[in-house]
Amino acid sequence: MRNAAWIARRHDLRERLVPQWVRQAARAGRLPIPDPATVAALTAAEGEHRHWKELLGEKDLEIALLQALVNKADRAPSTVGSSRTPGSRGGTA
Repeated sequence: MRNAAWIARRHDLRERLVPQWVRQAARAGRLPIPDPATVAALTAAEGEHRHWKELLGEKDLEIALLQALVNKADRAPSTVGSSRTPGSRGGTA
């Protein structure tokens, strides 16, 4: 049991008691224990969920970066339509 130590600390119990109580409850039929197929399906679903969360996070990051670039481009002074070239003074020759 992965969370036995956490549960024991939270309720100020000895760590060995929690798994012992779980086993006793299971033997007495008071604790539903899922079959291995259900556990395997749940584990696979959790892995897929983690994958999709990571993918969504990457896409959110891409969107945020693109929005920052668009905002930065909107704030930059426009140089389109300027006939001056670097080094020219704009006078007549």
